[in-house]
Amino acid sequence: MRTTEQPVLRDIVLIGGGHSHVGVLKRFAMNPVPGVRLTLICRDTHTPYSGMLPGYVAGHYSYDEVHIDLSRLAEFAGARFYRDEAIGIDRANRRVTCRNRPPVPYDLLSINIGSAPRVGDVPGAEAHAVPVKPINGFNARWLTLLTRLENHQGPMNVAVVGAGAGGVELTLAMQYRLQRELKARGGDPNQLSFHLFDASPTLLPTHNASVRTRFEKCLKDRSVHVHLGSPVTQVDANRLVTESGESLAVDEVLWVTRAGGPEWLNDTGLALDEGGFIRTLDTLQSETDEYIFVAGDIANVINYPREKAGVFAVRQGRPLADNLRLAAIGRKPRPFKPQKKWLALISTGDKYAIASRGDSVLAGKLVWQWKNWIDHRFMAKFNDLPAMPDTSDLPDTSAAQNQEEASQAISAVAMRCGGCGAKVGSTVLSRALSELRPIERDDILVGLHAPDDAAVLTVPPGKAVVHTVDFFRAFIDDPYVFGRVAANHSLGDVFAMGAEAQSATAVATVPYGIESKVEDIVFQMMSGAVEVLNEAGCALVGGHTGEGRELALGFAVNGLIDPAHVMSKGGLKAGDVLILTKPIGTGTLFAAHAKLAARGRWIDSALTSMMLSNMDGARCLRRYGAEACTDVTGFGLLGHLVEMTRPSGVDAELDLGSIPILPGAEETAAAGILSSLQPANIRLRRGIRNQGEWLKNPRYPLIFDPQTAGGLLASVSADKADACVAELKAIGYPHTAIIGRVVPQGDAIEPIVLKA
Repeated sequence: MRTTEQPVLRDIVLIGGGHSHVGVLKRFAMNPVPGVRLTLICRDTHTPYSGMLPGYVAGHYSYDEVHIDLSRLAEFAGARFYRDEAIGIDRANRRVTCRNRPPVPYDLLSINIGSAPRVGDVPGAEAHAVPVKPINGFNARWLTLLTRLENHQGPMNVAVVGAGAGGVELTLAMQYRLQRELKARGGDPNQLSFHLFDASPTLLPTHNASVRTRFEKCLKDRSVHVHLGSPVTQVDANRLVTESGESLAVDEVLWVTRAGGPEWLNDTGLALDEGGFIRTLDTLQSETDEYIFVAGDIANVINYPREKAGVFAVRQGRPLADNLRLAAIGRKPRPFKPQKKWLALISTGDKYAIASRGDSVLAGKLVWQWKNWIDHRFMAKFNDLPAMPDTSDLPDTSAAQNQEEASQAISAVAMRCGGCGAKVGSTVLSRALSELRPIERDDILVGLHAPDDAAVLTVPPGKAVVHTVDFFRAFIDDPYVFGRVAANHSLGDVFAMGAEAQSATAVATVPYGIESKVEDIVFQMMSGAVEVLNEAGCALVGGHTGEGRELALGFAVNGLIDPAHVMSKGGLKAGDVLILTKPIGTGTLFAAHAKLAARGRWIDSALTSMMLSNMDGARCLRRYGAEACTDVTGFGLLGHLVEMTRPSGVDAELDLGSIPILPGAEETAAAGILSSLQPANIRLRRGIRNQGEWLKNPRYPLIFDPQTAGGLLASVSADKADACVAELKAIGYPHTAIIGRVVPQGDAIEPIVLKA
């Protein structure tokens, strides 16, 4: 994550990772505005480029070739990336309502969410048809459909509803791919039949007659059955019916028509057209609200109606970025006039394409190669990111205006105090914490919302107190997710001991800035943390929040335990097997993320693992008789294992091939991208008896990799190990594995032996 000395003055929130917004991110990356922060809210980390999606379906491109990595792009732009789904807008308070996190405040808002087929308008379509849009969710639907089609036996009918450019292109791409797949497996491609339906009597109605003629011939030559002039009125499990009474037995139905805006827009008060799209001015501002900008398919630019095509969303990226910039510095946005004619390049699935612009037409394999070159050049702008921002392409904001913004930012934090004066203001803190609802426990006598100077707890008879503390700075730009990870990490030591979490006291550092921005950061971060603490039955009872250069959070956690049933590091026994409940690799992955060298889906996997609580895992291990346990954190897997062998008086064999590894960790480690703590951990290699045999193994560096909110490392008797692993997987730890065994202590000083 990028850090900056500039406090945040204004927040621009982007809903959706569409073609316009990736352009906004890139332009702000190349020329950031002092004091202006971007936040991207999107449910998917990788957003597809619509121009290459048919080529992906046809099998010409890989997943990464047709997807823009929003996580990397946001990191490059210095923008916060919130992986969530917007489901509403509170315009009165300027906040975006999300499905799985607290509301996100904005000063300016931009919406670029595309459209979705209105399958609910046709009985049975929602249950039995596969919608192609929104395209950012199409890959999962396509892979599921592909699996069903590939495993189908005998004749198959596939229906595509929608005979515009998208439906025609998708039909031909699927046919090409599936016929080749069937042939490769020894099947009969002729058993596969495609049917194309549309209410319009005309194929490709928005294109010229020459284009339509060429595609009519192509569809006929490829034996695609075209049904025009009658809308589909009913979709059943294995049948499709049209208004004219035609009935067709079908095995799969894809829906590429009747697109509209999502239902939640109806509750925003924004002016919408009859299709549910947002009515938009020439400046790309909503007709209703000057603080809300709109682009892409979801926008209906009132004075310039155009078809829903990716080319317009791409072209809107630059004027949208410039107008957001102008609005952020208090200047008037400028109108944008889209072109009347545009280049359309439609492929036929078999590396052949037809191009049109107005009444002009061009077709052939060279056209496909031209399209392929254009598409790859476009994708390179967002996936092949430069090492240093290029500020030569300045927008309408002059250097003097940038300096003026910087002066405002500096004045907002001038003369910051130290000592107790560096605490976050009580009013800001009380507002941020007032909405938090930590759980109540009978053994908490004085807690968070009491006016006293400290919390007061009781210890039940027969219990001992476990006390631990952890604190670290943020490694991601999402304070809510960071709060969840920090709380999980801090609870890990308590669970590893076999204790029940009782209470937590927070210590946080928040970057200085204007009150509203500081308040939101504290609220977002502590909301995530309190959710995790509450799930663990742990009451937040107090804390301290101060100002600093970087966001940081930690907790002092109290736990309660039966003194006779403590799991400790010194409980390993020869003959036991070693179990690890989570994969390793967070250190190298987040080091790579900071260098723009990690794929977004790798970071998603790492965060999912880090937000998985160790509470249930520890209880399960205890049920299976574990007496030795620790959570794998900063010292890495090897360091924590050495900590266990020495007090236990045993040695251990570690099976490198069995250690669960996070996706991408081997790749980033092999590239030499390692955590800053790795060199200190590597000193522990002296604990390995035969390390020389494994220095070139790609997993070797990862046993030194420091973990954040890592899994539990425990020993269980060999006769119970398989059952324990099976139960751990069943209760939510899918990567749990037996990674080695405990052996009697030998004569050598080194306690660890590595195996293949």
